[in-house]
Parts: sequence; structure tokens; C-alpha cells
Amino acid sequence: MKRVCPTITYLLVFFVLLVTAGVLVEAQKCKPSGKVEGKNPPKNECNQGNGSDCCEEGKFYTTYKCSPHVSTHTKGILTVNSFEKGRDGGGPSECDGKYHNDDTPVVALSTGWFSNKKRCHHQITINGNGKRVKALVVDECDSTKGCDGEHDYQPPCANNIVDASKAVWKALGVNEKDKEWGSMDITWSDA
Repeated sequence: MKRVCPTITYLLVFFVLLVTAGVLVEAQKCKPSGKVEGKNPPKNECNQGNGSDCCEEGKFYTTYKCSPHVSTHTKGILTVNSFEKGRDGGGPSECDGKYHNDDTPVVALSTGWFSNKKRCHHQITINGNGKRVKALVVDECDSTKGCDGEHDYQPPCANNIVDASKAVWKALGVNEKDKEWGSMDITWSDA
């Protein structure tokens, strides 16, 4: 009977474990939870400030109850939002029922990251454009609903959004005239 080399056996076991771990990680990724059908907003009901989109009649928008796993370098998309009354952010912030000045570094996180208000009033650190800034979580960027009056007739947020005040963008050294303004790849973590 031939003996199998122990090194080959170890490598084979390692390979099987590596493939199994990859399958488990893949299964834990955030998947869509449904769709919302767009409706044309009533006249002057969708605020398109800061480049916000309005829902379109008959178009379906993907919804999410989850977001990607949070790590020390969580990848996300930074978008711009006004948290001031009457602006594109809609109603008062979810965490405190208040409006916030555009000169204050505050953010809204996608539903999964917002985690049923568990991140309310917690600081996060945002890395982008070669700079870093801390911001306070004050609101949810709803990934589960949209295209209605409560959401300013805007589509649901994607599941990887950090919706930030102008103060955050300015702290990262991005000006309103820059091509990155409004949508930029970033990493973030709990501070």
C-alpha cells in the first residue's frame, strides 16, 4: 500500500477549508429584499436638491433590509444630503427628531448599517479623497422604502450609502464643482 505524502494531505485539507469558508462568506452577503414601484410625484413634491433623483412611474427600485458587513475599512458610497428643514433630506432626523445645519458633520446610513437606531449619536470615521473626517450618525437613509411622500418621492437608498452633510464633503476636501461631488467611493468605520 502506498503512503500519501503528509504535505499533500495538509494542502488538500487546507484547500477544502478555504473553499468552504468562501462559500460561507458568499452566503452571508446582503441580498435584495424586494422592490418598490415608482410613482410620479405630485407637482413640486420631489426635492431634487443636491442632485437627488425622483421616482419614475412604473420603474421598480430594489430594496434592502441589510447592508455589507461593517469592518475597520467598510466600503461605501458617499452621497450628499441636506439635513436642514425644507431641503432634500425630507423630514427631521430619525435619531433626535431635529434638523441639522449643513455646516455640521452629520450622516445618514443605509438601513442595515443604521441598525434600528443602534448607531444613533455615534461617531463614524470616513476616509475619502486622501483625507479623514469624523461625523455623527443622526439619520437613516432608508433602503426598505421610497417613492412616497414620507421619502420625498425619492427612490430607496442603496444598501451601501453614507449620506453626508456638506460639512463632511468639505472636510474631505471635495468642492461642489469637483466631479466627485455627490457620489464618491469611501471607506468608513465606527469611531
